[in-house]
Amino acid sequence: MIDELNVKIAVLGLGYVGLPLALAFSKFYDVIGFDLNQNRINELKNNLDNSGECSEVDLMKCEHIAYTSDEAELLSVNFYIICVPTPIDENKNPDLKPITLATRMVGKYLGKGDVVVYESTVYPGLTEEYCMPILEKVSGLVFNTDFFCGYSPERINPGDKVHSLKDIVKITSGSTRRVAYFIDSLYQKIIKAGTHLAPSIKVAEAAKVIENTQRDLNIALINELSIIFNKLEINTEDVLKAANTKWNFIKFTPGLVGGHCIGVDPYYLTSKATDVGYNPAIILAGRKLNDGMGAYVARTLLDAMKTRNSPVEGSRVLILGGTFKENCSDIRNTKVTDIIKELEYAACEVDVYDPYIDTAIAQYMHWSLINVDTKKSYYDAIIIAVAHEEFKKMGLEKVRALGKEGALIYDLKWIFQQSETDLRL
Repeated sequence: MIDELNVKIAVLGLGYVGLPLALAFSKFYDVIGFDLNQNRINELKNNLDNSGECSEVDLMKCEHIAYTSDEAELLSVNFYIICVPTPIDENKNPDLKPITLATRMVGKYLGKGDVVVYESTVYPGLTEEYCMPILEKVSGLVFNTDFFCGYSPERINPGDKVHSLKDIVKITSGSTRRVAYFIDSLYQKIIKAGTHLAPSIKVAEAAKVIENTQRDLNIALINELSIIFNKLEINTEDVLKAANTKWNFIKFTPGLVGGHCIGVDPYYLTSKATDVGYNPAIILAGRKLNDGMGAYVARTLLDAMKTRNSPVEGSRVLILGGTFKENCSDIRNTKVTDIIKELEYAACEVDVYDPYIDTAIAQYMHWSLINVDTKKSYYDAIIIAVAHEEFKKMGLEKVRALGKEGALIYDLKWIFQQSETDLRL
């Protein structure tokens, strides 16, 4: 196996996970940052990160990193870190195409003694039972004899400038005891918060997938409570404030659950559970409820408009925020899409304002992206869907100025006081 003095690292996938990782390791080792997207490579070579995770200064500081989309550059590498997406397909099943492609690519350049570490979220067993046979077949090498592997799940929180890579405890694991300690020692160099060496790769895989499953279920419970309290005409925020006075009450708030993690990862676990003959009813129930919240929001707004005898067909609705969470540009699996679909089905005209989304992304999503500076007293209803700092700074007066007199304000994120808005989750 390689030793720490001769490590050369390749990070495959330079998104919000891979790029900070590549930059961190480049302070200690030579690093190749690989991505299939040539535009992404060109931007990084010009010290530009459109994801907003790394600043121009961060990129300029790194001298021991080379960005490339040429897979032949992987030939000189002996430590591979795979950070590609693990999405789901239209049937909510794991889509393993990206991780399969990356694994096959690494297999072509794998050498004796090399180590391959996966950071992508997967179900327990995928690394050793699915990926390793691919590496063996493509490389002609023998797992745990000629090459080794590990799993160290990503824990990056997009848009979070407080909990950065170095500040979050890193789970590590390896396919043998020796390689586990080797992988752990490498990550200890870049993780200020420290590492947790799991006893096996399956344990590390399971730990990651349940982190987001647990959060998903907690939010689903609060979402369901919010629906009940709205029907009972009780302020959900007041209820949660009262309940939070007990020391062991877990604080969550209702909302849309999208993104590439919380809204996706539970399906990896439920898929594996189903394969081994168990029906994960609670997890799937939580997923179903959270997946339906976008449509629920739209229907609630439409009902309120009808109650006011406001015409629904042809009404103009503005949605403030289109990304899956606040203060980031990531639109993957955003549930704002579900709100838009439901409103457009009811023949509403829907515009989106989000300072983090560029025109090209909006066109891809088939959204009408607007500049609010050109819209005054225009909308029949306004939905505050994402808690971007920009919206908080706008203040309620400027938000109301975008609507017609008496326009409905639906504050999903509790940015303003309940008495100041018309609808809330």
